[in-house]
Amino acid sequence: MNGPAQRVVSITDQPLAAAAGDNTREKIGAEPALAGELPALRRRKPFGAWFKDKGWRHVVGIVVTIFAIFPLLYVLSAAFNSTGTLVGSNALFSRIDFGNFTELMNNPSRPFAHWFVNTMVVGGVTSAATVFLGAMAAYAFSRMRFTGRRIGLLSLLLLQMFPQLLAVVAIFLLLSGISEVIPALGLGSQLGLIMVYLGGALGVNTYLMYGFFNTVPQSLDEAAKIDGASHAQIFFGIILRLVTPILAVVGLLSFIAISGEFVIASVVLTDPDSQTLAVGLYSFVAQQRSENWGVFAAGAVLSAVPVMALFLYLQRYIVSGLTQGSVKG
Repeated sequence: MNGPAQRVVSITDQPLAAAAGDNTREKIGAEPALAGELPALRRRKPFGAWFKDKGWRHVVGIVVTIFAIFPLLYVLSAAFNSTGTLVGSNALFSRIDFGNFTELMNNPSRPFAHWFVNTMVVGGVTSAATVFLGAMAAYAFSRMRFTGRRIGLLSLLLLQMFPQLLAVVAIFLLLSGISEVIPALGLGSQLGLIMVYLGGALGVNTYLMYGFFNTVPQSLDEAAKIDGASHAQIFFGIILRLVTPILAVVGLLSFIAISGEFVIASVVLTDPDSQTLAVGLYSFVAQQRSENWGVFAAGAVLSAVPVMALFLYLQRYIVSGLTQGSVKG
């Protein structure tokens, strides 16, 4: 038994050994071939092929960056040049001093500090109220079903085709009439300007929030209702925490738009002490024979600081909120 068995095993093992030997020889023979191909794979593409594939994108990015940065550098150069003319700022940063900033802060007839505080107050209150009102409207449209819901959404979207600029005359006449009854809400009051801005708070902001609210699963609302939560508890305790990114975006855009708004603010705010930065800084270049572009540029640089700071502060919340939302099931 041992002899035939050994012969059977040896016969059956020969093909396996031969196959194993062939595979080993193939691997050994393949190693030199791969070693010779690696330098070829590491070779760089010709410049023409690289430029056609990716290089042109770098050129476009550099051109767009220069196009965006040059106006900022020009404004900075004019702000630090106390000659008072834009022509003298053609040579960027040829002269650096703080004369424009000193004149800006020490002009009693043009109180820049008051303008700065007024802008922060009007912009902060209006943007916060815009976010709050828009979030409540978006929650109602997203979670509730009522008669006229679809028509209301379309109406909010269509109303954005007509900006508030078209209603300047009507706003002036309305506030002029209100001044006779409630002076605190009439012409020359910041509260009246805030109310005018809040009149256009609903619209595209609500529509943006509505789309973001729809991404939150309604199963969370249903689970909270089973536990006895009301709509107010669901809205403030659950939904607002999950839609932080869109709240930050809407608040930032609202603050930027209000800080730079000029037409309506110039009509409503008639007292220099109650004006905002956009209206107050215009007085430096409004008169043809007393233009002072250097001081105007200095004010523009300082007015951009809070907007930039708010953007950098909210960017952290926007990125973190989007990152956390991307990994949720």
